[in-house]
Amino acid sequence: MAADDTQAPAAHKFSSNDVKVIAASSLGTMFEWYDFYLYGLLAGYISVKFFSGVNETTAFILALAAFAAGFAIRPLGSIVFGRVGDMVGRKNTFLVTMGLMGLSTFAVGFLPSYDAIGITAPIILVALRLLQGLAVGGEYGGAATYVAEHAPLGKRGFFTSFIQTTATIGLFIALLFVIGLRAILGEEAFSDWGWRLPFLLSIFLLVISLWIRFQLAESPTFQKMKDEGTTSKAPLAEAFGRWSNLKLILIALFGGVAGQAVIGYTGQFYTLFYLERIADVDPATSNILLVIALIIATPTFVFFGWLSDKIGRKKIIMTACILAALTLFPLFKALTHAANPELAQAVREAPVTVTAAPGECSIQFDPIGRNTFDSSSCDIAKAYLARNGINYANAEAPAGTLATVTISDRVITAPDPAALGEAELAAQIDAFRQEVGAELVAAGYPDEADPAKINRPLVIAIIVAIMLMVTAAYAPLAAMLVELFPARIRYTSMSLPYHIGNGWFGGFLPTVAFAMVAATGNIHFGLWYPVLIAAMTAIVGLLFLPETFRRNIDE
Repeated sequence: MAADDTQAPAAHKFSSNDVKVIAASSLGTMFEWYDFYLYGLLAGYISVKFFSGVNETTAFILALAAFAAGFAIRPLGSIVFGRVGDMVGRKNTFLVTMGLMGLSTFAVGFLPSYDAIGITAPIILVALRLLQGLAVGGEYGGAATYVAEHAPLGKRGFFTSFIQTTATIGLFIALLFVIGLRAILGEEAFSDWGWRLPFLLSIFLLVISLWIRFQLAESPTFQKMKDEGTTSKAPLAEAFGRWSNLKLILIALFGGVAGQAVIGYTGQFYTLFYLERIADVDPATSNILLVIALIIATPTFVFFGWLSDKIGRKKIIMTACILAALTLFPLFKALTHAANPELAQAVREAPVTVTAAPGECSIQFDPIGRNTFDSSSCDIAKAYLARNGINYANAEAPAGTLATVTISDRVITAPDPAALGEAELAAQIDAFRQEVGAELVAAGYPDEADPAKINRPLVIAIIVAIMLMVTAAYAPLAAMLVELFPARIRYTSMSLPYHIGNGWFGGFLPTVAFAMVAATGNIHFGLWYPVLIAAMTAIVGLLFLPETFRRNIDE
């Protein structure tokens, strides 16, 4: 374990080399985040192009699942490239990860759709996502380690905070590409072929990033170990085979990274999906509101990184986790009122209830993508409400009773598939949907948020409030992880908890949260996922996570 620094940090003047190290590492990491976020932003288009032939709700969830596939493999990438980084060096390792990531992203722009090559299309798409995830698994640990090992004593939080801004800047640039191309091409052309352009344009970012990184030298800490012959010969065995280090990995994961990850993806992904899919705000407006909030909040990454050099990493990360656990529910309820006040009023004044026999209802989530949810009256009722993002409660009915949808005091009975032929069932399902839709409109449920009634300043303020928790949890994290582990196995040790946390706990958040909403009918139920994990992280971190900001990382 790294020893504590006992001497006060000497004054350090920000040099041109410092700028070069931070810029090169941050630009490359920003590019890789741009690639990942781009897929998330275009999930709706990708669900149509590569998962056609399934119902709309399932297609969207499957597209998010393919997005999450790239995150699922990230821990493997952290092990593979972490080992290489600890044995061969920081610089060459993240040159390889960047090239792999960039070419995989570029290839998505050329991939034929489901209509052109059938099931091969989503298979290739998932394979490309897995390659991207594998590369990112080695990227972050290399960049964070490289910058921290260049940073002077007392400046590691400040220096590495610039890397932490890259996730938000990557999302910001991806949003600008999407918004700009939509405006230039028009929605029809963008939906048809224009969505491919952001993937194709990424090749220019790849070339620039590689050119800058080729100019970097190896980190001084690793170069010193290499010159002295003290680099690890078996970093995996040292990192995971010794309980003293494995214990730190587990504490870092459950007492730091997991909470940071769910807060981060709630702020940067779930807010956008919530605005579009739940609050029914049109995508262009949702993107613009999020971009404005990101512009306001992004500088606070650097502030919290600087602050962590003064008061410590642990205090800031734990405070963010506690605040998230306490405030996410009220903040998202306020977001509904601000973004779609008519919807909030309708949910309050005209509640919707599905009454059905419990055995008839299936969970409104189909990982295979083949369920049309029309085999029972309950499924027919819930599938329509889930597809339209309608909040509903569940009530039990006696066995053998057909499911009903109650809107205020109006009761609508769903068709009985057992008593109808295929053609007649299809006609009755269509009639049922039209009747429910008409009643929802009559009860005040809007088809989409009225642009004139969106309280834009309040929406931005709420997103900024969520983003401040994101920046507080994330800004000190890189420095804390670097300081937690010894130099000879640092790349391997810090990369695994980071990518399990952000790849699994965070990366699966959109899919899990929307599946939870679809399964229960409660538009806020998905928030239990980040709330409970943030609370767990706060408890584990307060009890077991050590403070690290004064440690000597050269040992």
